Amino acid sequence: MADSKSKTTTRPTHIGGPGRGPGHGHGLVEKPKNFWKTTRRLMSYMSDRIVGLILVLIFAITSVVFQIRTPKILGQATTEIFKGVMKGQSQQKAGFNIAHLPINYAKIIHIIIIVGLMYLASAVFSFLQQWIMTRISQQTVYKLRKNMKQKMRVVPIRYYDTHSNGDIMSRAVNDMDNIANTLQQSLTQAVTSTVTFIGTLWMMLTISWKLTLIALITIPLSLIIVGIVAPKSQKFFATQQKSLGLMNDQVEENYAGQQVLKSFNKEKDTIESFEKQNKVYYQSAWKAQFISGIVMPLMMFLNNIGYVFVAVIGGISVANGNITLGNVQAFLQYTNQFSQPISQLANLMNTIQSTMASAERVFEVLDEANMKDTSNNTPVKQTNNLLEMEHVKFGYEDEALLMKDYNLTVKPGQQVAIVGPTGAGKTTIINLLERFYDVNGGAILLNGQDTRNMDREKLRSHFAMVLQDSWLFTGTIFDNIKYGKENATKEQILDAAKAAHVDEFVQKLPDGYQTVLNEDASNISQGQRQLVTIARAFVADPEILILDEATSSVDTRTEVQIQHAMGRLLKGRTSFVVAHRLSTIQNADNIIVMNHGAIVETGTHEGLLKKGGFYADLYNSQFTSGISFS
Repeated sequence: MADSKSKTTTRPTHIGGPGRGPGHGHGLVEKPKNFWKTTRRLMSYMSDRIVGLILVLIFAITSVVFQIRTPKILGQATTEIFKGVMKGQSQQKAGFNIAHLPINYAKIIHIIIIVGLMYLASAVFSFLQQWIMTRISQQTVYKLRKNMKQKMRVVPIRYYDTHSNGDIMSRAVNDMDNIANTLQQSLTQAVTSTVTFIGTLWMMLTISWKLTLIALITIPLSLIIVGIVAPKSQKFFATQQKSLGLMNDQVEENYAGQQVLKSFNKEKDTIESFEKQNKVYYQSAWKAQFISGIVMPLMMFLNNIGYVFVAVIGGISVANGNITLGNVQAFLQYTNQFSQPISQLANLMNTIQSTMASAERVFEVLDEANMKDTSNNTPVKQTNNLLEMEHVKFGYEDEALLMKDYNLTVKPGQQVAIVGPTGAGKTTIINLLERFYDVNGGAILLNGQDTRNMDREKLRSHFAMVLQDSWLFTGTIFDNIKYGKENATKEQILDAAKAAHVDEFVQKLPDGYQTVLNEDASNISQGQRQLVTIARAFVADPEILILDEATSSVDTRTEVQIQHAMGRLLKGRTSFVVAHRLSTIQNADNIIVMNHGAIVETGTHEGLLKKGGFYADLYNSQFTSGISFS
């Protein structure tokens, strides 16, 4: 498989944007199928960091304890000031002439220093737990990414055939980011919110159980608001995301095909279509934003009502001497703090649910079956043939065999052509030769050895491919050619470039072989990209070459260069050629004719024409109509 720096030249799947991936933005929360099982499995990835997790919990709890203790201690300073003021007023009424109010400033300064030290300690412990948790979360996701990358090397090609690139990328990027963010922030926030809730409630009870009951009245009302408004908000956000995705697709398609749109005078129709989609997005967006936006004002309204009741009743209690002014001040602070952990825990439930869903998607990949090792003890056969297919049976589905008893003999230096209309299944032979799929029955022999008894990497070292879709990665032209053989010398690479006519256009580039190809290698032409892939095959110097003719959509001169380079590459080399123009394979030693996924004929050009079968119909129709089958 390709390494991490490789890329295909197909249009990239966009994985970013608003609301990307589970847990990002608003929208209906994707829930895991088995929450606790997935949670335990994710936590097992942190089992070797248990000491760090324990420290994180201790530091988080300690930070919160310091945080929630400070209002009550600070309230003592207010009480001291209040006592001093009241005492001074009493002395003045008694006729004493006082220059300063009898306030114990030394005690107040002492209290402020204690509060300052407690806030500092809270900040230090919070920083330490965040620093440790950041390292733990990133190391955990690093291990997950590493395992997933290793897994993608050993999953069957069938997995790539049945899963889109966008889906795989979403699991490897969005879901991983979601897990990392939750491990780093949400777990410690869950602990701190819980401790804050319990600690604040306890501190409130130590001040006044009556005021605590008044403060608790607003909680059921808050839960009702969240329970009614949040589901409606999520519904509209889901519609908004869907509309946004459709609108993004429309915009991307319109900009990509603007020349076609203009040439067919479709600008007006396109604008009208966009306006309709934009209106749908607008309607869902403003409803989602409005409904979600009223949650916070409603919560604040309820909190303020509770705050007012506490302040009024607390003031009356102070006047009656049942409670100190400092404790009322502290209680009002606790009232403000009390609702925060409730809202945080409610939001965390959605975030954690979404994260476990992301973890499940990653674990689904890790649980995929590996490529089966179908090796056997078949002895190496003494033969002069380079490659043989003996009584091969194969089908992508066991009950639908495409080959039932297929035999093919290929001697060194022979050319085998694979032909057929679009969708005939011409890549099936290539998939079997390179062991992307294993045969259901029979055997494929390379130099007399069953390929199932060979390591896949060793087997594939005998092959090189030049495909119709030129595959290049972001990097220099030199590195792209060297990709065919990592230990190739500079001289070998330059020789290959000259043989493939790459040197001719590279010398005209300002940076020569150090020209960096961009994301889709669009800074060189399609024909030049194809020549680079041919040069890469020259460097690999394979025993067997798999060639997918790729001369469409290029100018005549470049087509001649490609054909000439391919001719050099094929000279004296065993090859399998997927042919689109039947005129190019008339001299092939063997022609495999495919239709509807199955091999229908095999033979030489002359023999198949005399047979008057499917190949003869293809050949005659192509030369009559002047079209080629791709």
